[in-house]
Amino acid sequence: MTNEPTPFEVHESGALFHGTKAHLAVGDLLVPGRDSNFETGRRANHVYLTATLDAATWGAELAAGEGRGRIYIVKPTGRLEDDPNVTDKKFPGNPTHSYRTREPVEVVGELVDWSGHSPAQLQAMRDGLEKLARQGVAVIDD
Repeated sequence: MTNEPTPFEVHESGALFHGTKAHLAVGDLLVPGRDSNFETGRRANHVYLTATLDAATWGAELAAGEGRGRIYIVKPTGRLEDDPNVTDKKFPGNPTHSYRTREPVEVVGELVDWSGHSPAQLQAMRDGLEKLARQGVAVIDD
């Protein structure tokens, strides 16, 4: 892939994705109760996933930790709900096709042929998130 991901575009495979910097293997389970990808010192009560390459790419690029971002193809084992952090608060409905679950999510593969956002877009997102954190409004509803 050579193009940046397109916002709100469901991946043609119909797969669900999880973006992170964690190194995982096929068969691994993502479970709630582990360190949050996005808030240091916080335990995540949910596992987050998406049907869009754009949202998964943001997850991979913005996740805490060292190493390269990774996008895993995942299969939920239980019920999904819309992710309230991006649905209705930021976008009416769920155009990002972002979900969360309190059930395990199984890694079934890794998407290795993906392109990230431009350096300018990535820096703008980081700057915006830092500004929200300084204002005390960068709260994750988990």
